[in-house]
Amino acid sequence: MTKTTSILSLIFMSIFSMTASTKDKTIQENFKVTLVSPENGSYTVSPEIPEDGMIAAGTEITIIAKPDSGYSLDAVYYAYKGGMWGTTSVENFMNTMKITVDRDMSIGATFVDDDLVNNLNVTHDVVYAKPGVKPLKYDVYSPKGAENLPFAIIVHGGGWSSNNEDIMRGLARELAKGNHYVVVSVDYRWVNQLDGDEEPNAMHELIEDVFGAIAHIQEHAAEYGGDPTKIAITGDSAGGHLSASAAILSPMIGDGGFGKANNVYEFMPSYMPNGKTVEAVNKEITDAIKVVAPSYGPFSASDFKQFMPPQAGQDYYDAVSPAAHVPNVADRAIPNFIVRGTEDPLISNEVVQPYVEDLKENGQTVEYIQVEGAGHAFFDWKPDAQTRATFAKFGVPYAAEMKSFFDSVLY
Repeated sequence: MTKTTSILSLIFMSIFSMTASTKDKTIQENFKVTLVSPENGSYTVSPEIPEDGMIAAGTEITIIAKPDSGYSLDAVYYAYKGGMWGTTSVENFMNTMKITVDRDMSIGATFVDDDLVNNLNVTHDVVYAKPGVKPLKYDVYSPKGAENLPFAIIVHGGGWSSNNEDIMRGLARELAKGNHYVVVSVDYRWVNQLDGDEEPNAMHELIEDVFGAIAHIQEHAAEYGGDPTKIAITGDSAGGHLSASAAILSPMIGDGGFGKANNVYEFMPSYMPNGKTVEAVNKEITDAIKVVAPSYGPFSASDFKQFMPPQAGQDYYDAVSPAAHVPNVADRAIPNFIVRGTEDPLISNEVVQPYVEDLKENGQTVEYIQVEGAGHAFFDWKPDAQTRATFAKFGVPYAAEMKSFFDSVLY
């Protein structure tokens, strides 16, 4: 068992122990609320938190945030211990947030430089499909006055099992700099029953969600100021796999079913525009995706079999593996920009390098950068100081490199 496979196995086990197990708790009368010191702004809390931080269970508190001059609100939030990654944050993008105290938690507000957002119209929570319990959404970061700009679509990571489109907002703001792109950050179903669906969600359905999001974005492109025929797509970690899948596997969009009969594996997008055939959607998406940047993700199902349906076989694995379908550049050019951190404990060079070599052997343009000293998930944006500092150190400069690569293809 490789180091990568071993760590992915631990993630897989932690996901299901988290969802399957419950812990009997003595009913508490009070919980501790910790206030996180803000930077570049301030916030008030009512009722006032006592010095020891202890608040009666069920108390509703209201946070009102105010940015300093030259800054804008990023989010008001509360965070608590638990969840897949040890800590879970719940964020609100308005300056007022009401929270019912039902556990120990920290609360705070984050702020960003005006220059990152003043040029943007940001639309949160556009619902593009609802194939299960969870509405599937995306956020749009559209430069003011945008007209026929290429799209940069982002697919978040989280082990195919956690997070949503909000975690990519730092990268979205960076890619929107200079007003070259309408940036869209998309969400999708989580594998198995982690969304609360009665029927488990399979890997191919997550890929179908990404195709559905792209079809919806293309249909509404004029509203966002974007050109539906020019798309760059990126994603990190699990989103690296899903963004590579969107770029490489789009010729497999179809209505023949996925492995149900005759060894046919076709992706039916979870959203289909009215009046369009699946053949038309296949062509529109395939023709539109011009460049891809799958960051620190796996490309072959052999590296994430734990997340597959138990009955899946090699044919299924191949069908959801970009590595099994790399086109020759003579048939279809898809330039790739790929990064991973040299200190990444989840995605090793041994996972990425074979895909890079396969791309090169097929004549594809590929730029592969191993970021010295970086770990995993450095494109993530969360309210905690460590994640934001990591993004500033690694995410910002390599977002600029990614954007430059996109520009070389689309401009």
